[in-house]
Amino acid sequence: MKILSTGKKYISLASVIFMLVVWKLLAMHFDSAFIVPSPEKTLVTTLKLFTDLSFLRIVGSTIARGLIGFAISLVLGIGTGIITGINANLDAFLRPVLVTIRSVPVISIILLALIWFNPGLVPVFIGMLTMFPFIATNVSDGIKSIDRDLVGMAEFYKVSTDRIVRELYIPAVMPFIVSGASSALGIGWRAIITGEVLSQPEFGIGTMMQTAQTFLNIDAIIAWTLIAVLISFVFEKSIRWIEGRFINWRS
Repeated sequence: MKILSTGKKYISLASVIFMLVVWKLLAMHFDSAFIVPSPEKTLVTTLKLFTDLSFLRIVGSTIARGLIGFAISLVLGIGTGIITGINANLDAFLRPVLVTIRSVPVISIILLALIWFNPGLVPVFIGMLTMFPFIATNVSDGIKSIDRDLVGMAEFYKVSTDRIVRELYIPAVMPFIVSGASSALGIGWRAIITGEVLSQPEFGIGTMMQTAQTFLNIDAIIAWTLIAVLISFVFEKSIRWIEGRFINWRS
């Protein structure tokens, strides 16, 4: 098993090297930093961003908006998922609503949000609305996956409701919550940064991307993109760590 895991790491490393090689070849082919800057130039630009005095405020603002949007969507999503998982009629009523929210183009929601909210709230609203359906649907599916015979048996033997929830419902639903949260964050970060690009709050990664695009600083756009990818990666790994920490029963 350890050898297999090591082999996968080498394959992943080879994939990263392949992308860097392709990037370098494209930079050499176009030979213009205004089209495709070289990987080394982009790396230098990225390192310079870390030394900028406003870097922490810019990144912190984006992360704060993401966490606020995620927290709201998590609370609403879990609540909605529990209700729709237990009540079939409410599930039939709310399912089209969730599907509609997931299907509406993000740009449409952003354009409306620009009218409704101030620039700082637009990314939060977009992130919340983007992440909420994923969590709600996953939690609902988790509730439905619980073996009703086990619930019936527990009730027959007069097992306390608290114990049923703690030892049956939570372990069964938790993997669905983690999976939904992981998918939601992956989509949510992109939506939040897109919202920042269009709403232009004072501080934010999306704002810096738009500014860099205005001055044709392509290397800066890619540098901020890499930072956004890193943030998304860290949060996804954190969720996976939580999954491994609190759901060891799965193994």
